[in-house]
Amino acid sequence: MDPAAPPPPSNATLAKHLALLVLLCGLLLFWNLGALGLTDRDEGRNAEAGREMLETGDWMSPTYNYEPRYAKPALVYWLMGASYTVFGVGEFAARFPSALFGLGLVLMLYLFLARLRGPNGGLLAALMLTLNLQMIGLNRMALTDSVLIFFTTLSLVSFWMGLQTAQQRRPWLWLCYTAMGFATLAKGPVGFLVPLIVIALYLSLTKQWRLFWEEGKPLAGPLLTILIALPWYAGMWWLHGSEYAASAQANTVGRFLKPMEGHSFGFLFYIPVLLLGFFPWSGWLLFGWYSVMKDWWRNRKADEAHDAERISQEAPTDAVASPDSAATSAPALPRPLSFDRLDWFAAAWIFATFVFFTLSSTRLPHYIGPLFPAAAMLTASYWSRCVRDADTRGATASVHIVMWIGFLLAAAFASLPWLYDAKLAIKLTKEFPLATQVSLGSGPYVAATVLVIGMGLVGYFGLSEHRRGATFWAAGGSLLGVVLTLMIFVLPAANRYFVAPPQELAFAAGVNLAPNEQLIAYGATRPSIAFYARRKVVFVGSGEEDKLRTALSQPGRSMILLPEAFVEKLPGDLKNYQPILKRYGYLLLASEPMVKIPENALPPPPALEPKVFGH
Repeated sequence: MDPAAPPPPSNATLAKHLALLVLLCGLLLFWNLGALGLTDRDEGRNAEAGREMLETGDWMSPTYNYEPRYAKPALVYWLMGASYTVFGVGEFAARFPSALFGLGLVLMLYLFLARLRGPNGGLLAALMLTLNLQMIGLNRMALTDSVLIFFTTLSLVSFWMGLQTAQQRRPWLWLCYTAMGFATLAKGPVGFLVPLIVIALYLSLTKQWRLFWEEGKPLAGPLLTILIALPWYAGMWWLHGSEYAASAQANTVGRFLKPMEGHSFGFLFYIPVLLLGFFPWSGWLLFGWYSVMKDWWRNRKADEAHDAERISQEAPTDAVASPDSAATSAPALPRPLSFDRLDWFAAAWIFATFVFFTLSSTRLPHYIGPLFPAAAMLTASYWSRCVRDADTRGATASVHIVMWIGFLLAAAFASLPWLYDAKLAIKLTKEFPLATQVSLGSGPYVAATVLVIGMGLVGYFGLSEHRRGATFWAAGGSLLGVVLTLMIFVLPAANRYFVAPPQELAFAAGVNLAPNEQLIAYGATRPSIAFYARRKVVFVGSGEEDKLRTALSQPGRSMILLPEAFVEKLPGDLKNYQPILKRYGYLLLASEPMVKIPENALPPPPALEPKVFGH
């Protein structure tokens, strides 16, 4: 049994905390959301798939560049289509669903924990979930992960409310399985696998399988999940048959069994991803998880001892009991009740998700996003114990870990301009032609300075028993300062020179080309080009000049978008294409001039000399 729940928070407290979270998310998730061009590759593909759904009116079969795109289910594309309808097609609208579900996730975690641990405990966890590098990045990008994390979290907190609380059990459990269905529509089978493996591990740790079979809707619940997700999958199979089935298998089972698109990395890849992605709370997370699992092990041993003692007391003996034996026999040992099963649940959530994605052969940083809400829950609980009890095991060591991660990040930011000039710029010129002519400016140094000062304050407060409560604000403020520095000083310049140039030329080409004319992206094969051109694009990689010739043999005007350095690689008869626009190392060439003068048209008469007043 868990500790007694705190009294419900007042409406005034709830309103203040919710307002604070909405304002902070407004700053970190929605501010300048459309200022940065779509990054490649996933953002460009997802945004264009949603746009094509809106354009064609086919809300069943996702396409990219007007060709089938079976890699992801349709829910996120539906959300993007709705966003385009409201805001118009653009970067803000493409990213709006991610930011909206990111805000929803933060508010959901707060309301969940405010009910179980009081408003301050809920606020602390919600702020930790908001103020970390991974979640800010995911919630500002046109990806499927923000929607997936929202629904997997909704499923798991609903499971907890349904199984571990005595009130209104049935609605919570139905909500759990409903959320699994929508998570599956967001990103495929991982949408129900993550909640199921977490639930299975937790039930095993707490020996509650019997309760689950009796109360957890083990048959009707999964049926509801299937009824929500199956219609779209069945419709795709009915429309596209084995072609869809093979692609879906490759992007689910195939992705798990072997690396796709070179995304293998090492077996320990997610350890630094978690330490950096959950910064600045990583140190407390490590010791919090260890403390909770140690607490579980201790209670398990106590349970075993309790059961052994009870069995020994109940065992029959051959001796005849004396009349006084019943009165003098020892009472049954009480079962220990000192643990907090919600912390156990969060620890199981983190462990199961981490191991599941580690075992997958294809690994990317954002894959472990579904464990971050649990990380915030567990870290907030442990950090509160560190503040209340100065002798909490790991309280000092966790501060040192956070400080050293922060100092390493500061060193990385400070050395980035030198590293860029000496090593990276030349390597980037293939993808970004002006890389060697661009300076990173003062932004990295400002970010490094913010981190050094912030980590100094973390140490000043965190290593003192009397000032430890202020550590949270020092760590959170440092992260906020770094993120705002990047958004103000670094990202605009990166967008101007690295991201936007081919997108601006693609937009210009799309506006000027007729529907039957074609745009060719040669060398610069970025998926976002199709989104900005608003038309089908012929992508031709380096070394595929025969494909380029074939495309240009089609009748009608053609335009070629390419890095300036690729002009020399054009076949000889194509070098006479006329350059019509140039943007930071990228060129837009055309087979015909933009403006034609009719052959029989007379030139306009010469302009008269203007009269100057006063003369």
